[in-house]
Amino acid sequence: MGEPLEVFQQQRGRMFGIAYRMLGSVTEADDVLQEAWLRWQSVDHAGVNEPAAFLARTVTNLCLTQLTTARARRETYVGEWLPEPVLTGPDLGDLAGQRESVSFALLTILEQLTPAERAAYVLREAFAYSHREVGDLIGTTEANARQLHSRARKRVATAEQKRPVDPSHWHTLVERFLAAAQRGEVDRLADLLATDVVSRADGGGKVSAARKPVIGRERVARYLVGVLERFGAGITPTVGEANGEPVIVAVADGEIRAVCFLTFDGDLLTGMDIAMNPDKLAFAGEQLSRIGGLPSPGW
Repeated sequence: MGEPLEVFQQQRGRMFGIAYRMLGSVTEADDVLQEAWLRWQSVDHAGVNEPAAFLARTVTNLCLTQLTTARARRETYVGEWLPEPVLTGPDLGDLAGQRESVSFALLTILEQLTPAERAAYVLREAFAYSHREVGDLIGTTEANARQLHSRARKRVATAEQKRPVDPSHWHTLVERFLAAAQRGEVDRLADLLATDVVSRADGGGKVSAARKPVIGRERVARYLVGVLERFGAGITPTVGEANGEPVIVAVADGEIRAVCFLTFDGDLLTGMDIAMNPDKLAFAGEQLSRIGGLPSPGW
């Protein structure tokens, strides 16, 4: 086995991937990795036969504990709680790995699972651990790990999944959407929205944002136009990529002010998730600064 720091760094990508998927937060994932490093420093490394398994188990257990307290915090969270977006694309390398398994929609659905179900699903689906290995990592039997994974897959499968939209068609739809919204054309914007469209914004009480979902074509159209009229000055909406999918990134003075995930069914917008909490945009902002601009999309 190599030096402790070298071994930890070799496993860092996998550990971050596990923690981010389980917690839906870069900040919380980083906290888990810091604690994992402290624990790794304190063990007798000569007695650790499989460092990768040891570190994965440590991170998984820390995440399970974190999820228990996170649920309590989210009950008192101001407004809607959405996962923390991560910019992705070729310019950034494989930060979290396997883009489809860090999709914003999936991370949102995983919030509905119990901590154990979430761990079993993430470890099995994203990292291909066997049921026996999953059981070892979360401290249960192989049979129970199989049941946890099965329940999680069923819940994910029955949850509403967005239909993939071809990127070029996505661009066309978004251009129409932005044009109508920026011109304040409420009726034209409403024509682009599904009857039961839902807009959710996560401001966390740090910025002005709707604290409850806005539902319905007319209400969402008027809400969006109103938001742009009040807060749109100086903000440039730019197409980027986050969590492996195209998004609108609102930038002002070189800083990310919002990341907007849009869901389409055919030509109609059915859902909009807007991450606006500055705390949840800090990591994406660091990514933006590091590469000097939005990364090139990977599609």
